[in-house]
Amino acid sequence: MSVSSVVLLELKAIDLSFGSSQVLKQLSLEVREGEIYSLIGPNGAGKSSVINIINGIYQPQSGQIIFAGQVLHNYKAKHAPYLGIARTFQNLALFKQMSVLDNVLTGRVLKSRHSLLGALFSLPSTQKNDDLQRFKAEEILKLLNLQEYRDQLVSSLSYGLQKRVELARALAAEPQFLLLDEPMAGMNHAEKRSIAKFIQKINQQLDITIFMIEHDLAVVMDISDHIVVLDYGKKIAEGTPQQIQEHPEVLSAYLGIQALEAH
Repeated sequence: MSVSSVVLLELKAIDLSFGSSQVLKQLSLEVREGEIYSLIGPNGAGKSSVINIINGIYQPQSGQIIFAGQVLHNYKAKHAPYLGIARTFQNLALFKQMSVLDNVLTGRVLKSRHSLLGALFSLPSTQKNDDLQRFKAEEILKLLNLQEYRDQLVSSLSYGLQKRVELARALAAEPQFLLLDEPMAGMNHAEKRSIAKFIQKINQQLDITIFMIEHDLAVVMDISDHIVVLDYGKKIAEGTPQQIQEHPEVLSAYLGIQALEAH
């Protein structure tokens, strides 16, 4: 998907505090249609709080959230799916005792046209709707190479495959904006590379704008169009992967982490 000049999401001067602890300080950012937009920074920088604000889980004390040109007032998590915003979580949030296909089908709830009357009397329209939902779910399984696991219980799959199922369920809602909260956490090198390719595929083939938090800097630099760096709740840098790699404040923020990883 090519990056547009149209701003899909804008955060303006966001302040977020919990008690006396200020988590985000006057944070502003713009995400354009078609981007893979990554947010990086050391632990405790406030990255997950940003995703929780975009998803409506946290309400900032001040600032504006603007999505598709609309200022969001009294915005809550229950509104996000209706705006076309979907997400995955840092910790898996799947139905472990359901099959892969059934997990993906749960993501189709808003797209379903079920009526109580149709379900009670098994009307042809209900069957047609069920067939459509299943077809859409099967398309996503195919896109993410999950067809061979469709009937398996999620609990029987490897961690890497479970993360892919969660990604499939988020896509089932047909979002225009996808939030990925550490999609590669806990994966080995091969699994990370695989997920990175699927993220690019989703962006390019489904025309979905992606906002991602990820600790693996090599992957972030490889697939992102635009990167923002947070440190102690403040934006310290933004730009292309190349600009970020050369930025002195970014190098400084990460030096401690790199020194620890070297030992």
